[in-house]
Amino acid sequence: MSTEIEGVWDLTIVTPIGRVRPVVELRTENGLLVGTAHGTGEDLPLKDIALDGDQLTWKQSITRPMRLDLTFAVTVDGETLTGTSKAGRLPSSKVTGRRRSDDVADAAEPAR
Repeated sequence: MSTEIEGVWDLTIVTPIGRVRPVVELRTENGLLVGTAHGTGEDLPLKDIALDGDQLTWKQSITRPMRLDLTFAVTVDGETLTGTSKAGRLPSSKVTGRRRSDDVADAAEPAR
């Protein structure tokens, strides 16, 4: 698994109820890519993380502001990513993100 994706990513998700700004941490453990999403008072594990070239996908379940199962599909380009998040039958939401620089990577708090 490539370590080029590892780091702390500040995301912006444009949803029908406004912008959401979670933080996603990605790291390699025992040769597998694992991750955690932080936001709205929740720390959530990422599931089914897959990196194929510059295409990154994962799933996560949230409970705030409502209970949803989300599927993310993004394209990584160096320090930025763009793509979509999908929750069931709801329309896709635009996702953008930027990797934090090393000097702030250990403070994985969501931007407010």
